[in-house]
Amino acid sequence: MGETEFPEVKRSLFILNPSAGVLPVNLIISKELQRRKHDLSYFKSLSIDESGSHIKQSFDKFDIFIAAGGDGTVRSVASELVGTNKVLGVLPMGSGNGFAKEFGFRINIPLLLKDIKKAECITSDVIEVNDILCLNVSGIGLDSHVAHSFDKLKTRGFWSYAWVTIKNFIRLRPFHVKINLDQHTISDDLFMLTIANTRQFGNNAFIAPDAIPNDGIIDIVLIKPFPKMLAPIFIYRLFAGTMKGSRYVQYFKTDKPFTIQSEETRFHVDGEPVIFSGEVRVNIKRDVLSVLKTKHCRL
Repeated sequence: MGETEFPEVKRSLFILNPSAGVLPVNLIISKELQRRKHDLSYFKSLSIDESGSHIKQSFDKFDIFIAAGGDGTVRSVASELVGTNKVLGVLPMGSGNGFAKEFGFRINIPLLLKDIKKAECITSDVIEVNDILCLNVSGIGLDSHVAHSFDKLKTRGFWSYAWVTIKNFIRLRPFHVKINLDQHTISDDLFMLTIANTRQFGNNAFIAPDAIPNDGIIDIVLIKPFPKMLAPIFIYRLFAGTMKGSRYVQYFKTDKPFTIQSEETRFHVDGEPVIFSGEVRVNIKRDVLSVLKTKHCRL
């Protein structure tokens, strides 16, 4: 009996979130994984705890763990791999897929299998927000309000996300924030505060155009209150990656831990809604996560 088409793929385990993304895409991916069951290993996870338990049980059997889902799925898989010699891969199926886009992952199983065969990897930093792992971006304000609202929806996908964003923007009011950096303190009223490890929220919305996920630096983005009639210009600049040209936007960089104090308690971490009361601690850990290198990786 001859070799299978992808003889090295047995070293990888796909962890599928059956609730991620829009239903048609999820069904197509599930059927494709089932069709290739003799070429690869995969597991359907119904919860973060179940994913963690299965990864621990399979830890010595596989070298590469593929998160098949959205940013939340990616973060839950990555949290088990940080600080180890295991490698994270992504089959992006979420609404934003910010981390996946930054590392060149695409929703293409044959292409991903070719990357797995090469088994090349690069390292990434991770940010900790109150000891919660952040791979991509975290924050308070408009994006966190959207995350909390989106989490309550039964439907997923880009257009659902866009509708929730519009509704929250209409209701948006400034909030006060105090950021205690190493050398100075920032105290201001804002529409949004973003803590970034990579350039984008997802869907190529570049909130921190200069961010690099393996430079040991946290990018901080402050968006000050602006006339809401300027929203179309902000949206254009966000997707064009030219936010730095706005007088309502400030950027800071730091490689040191810092704290945030705010009256606003609704945060998000990689698009997942969380509530933080009191002082919020932010830290960066450098080169602690190995990520599969893809054909389209820009790093």
